[in-house]
This record gives sequence, structure tokens and C-alpha cells, in this order.
Amino acid sequence: MTILLLIIVPLILAIWAQSKISRTYSHWSKVPSLGRITGAEAADAVMRKAGIHDVEIVPIRGHLTDHYDPLHKRLALSEENFHGTSLAALGVAAHEAGHAIQHKKKYIPLQFRSALIPVTNFASQLLPFIILGGFFLGILGLIKAGVIIYLILTVFQLVTLPVEYDASRRAKKELMSLGILQQSEMPGVNQTLNAAALTYVAAFVASLANLLYFFMLSRRDH
Repeated sequence: MTILLLIIVPLILAIWAQSKISRTYSHWSKVPSLGRITGAEAADAVMRKAGIHDVEIVPIRGHLTDHYDPLHKRLALSEENFHGTSLAALGVAAHEAGHAIQHKKKYIPLQFRSALIPVTNFASQLLPFIILGGFFLGILGLIKAGVIIYLILTVFQLVTLPVEYDASRRAKKELMSLGILQQSEMPGVNQTLNAAALTYVAAFVASLANLLYFFMLSRRDH
């Protein structure tokens, strides 16, 4: 029963979180900002105020593919957010600019997460073999390896939470202080960024559940 809950609960949470961000973003992406400033312009304004002038803002394909690349100092916005003037577009763009500010100020959780990325990527590549050998074939050594891998992934997801929440906090603050948005427009930004944050919470819960699951399997075989 416990193992079943470890599978079902994170799955339901992940589906709900993804549905929440899809519905919320879809709604607020249809509501234009009063100032009609684009997401790219908003991100640029937020970074310039922080003294950041060496980060390139580029459009990329895909839906909600927005991200900040600290290695290449590139802020990538999906085309709908790069060119868009909606409350959702401005919120997402300012959020990514918040990551650029974190990078400039050497925000410790961001630095820690960045250091974990190579390890996390390698661990993720091993997962299919771990699941095949550990779960389906019951190989104890691989089950124990699964515990280690999911521990790494869980730590990564845990560190991601303050990084994302802090970026959203910075975004909301700067959108108001720069006069890009009015107070009456902030609910749209708040709802969009809060919904996005739920996806990171869901990812953490899923990693934690998988960690507990593999740990229980390793103990069962003793």
C-alpha cells in the first residue's frame, strides 16, 4: 500500500501542477499589459537596473521553454514571451531576468544548483538502466545505485525551490519598481509565477517518492 501511494500521489500531483500552469498561463497570456511592453523589453529593463549589460536576450522555439543560461550569459524566451505583451509574458520574462540577477550577485543556492547540473545530468542518463535492472530484474546492486541517484536528484530539486521562488520574488519587485506593471496587474503575474512554482514542488515530491521507493526496495532485500 505504501509503495502504491509513493507512485500514485506524486503522479497525481505532477498532473495537477502541469494542468494548473497550462490553464493559468493560457488565461493570462490573453490579457495584455497596460504599458504594452514586450517580454524581451521587460527582461532587458530588469537586468539593466541591476547593472547587467552583458546578457543576450534571444527568442527560442517551443512552449514555455524560457530559461537563463549562466554559462553563456544568455536569457532565452519562448517566442510568445519574447514578443508578447501579456501579463504572463512579462511575468515569465522578468522571472528569467531574476535568475540573471542571482548569477550576478552570486546567489549561493543558484551556484550550488549550477554545480550539481553535470552530476544530475549524468545520474539521469543512468536511470533507465537502474530502473530496468533494479526494478524489473531485482538486482540489489542497481537498487542501491538507484537510492544514490535519486538522492542526488532529490537534493537538486530541493535546491531548485529557493532558486525559483527567489527569482519570482525579484521579478515581482522589479516589475513594480520600474513601473512596468501597475498594482492592478500584479494578480496575473502572481498567479502565473505561483502556478509555475508548483511544477517544481511536484518535481521535488516525485524525486523524494522515488528515493523512498528505492530505499524501501533496498531494505526489503536485506
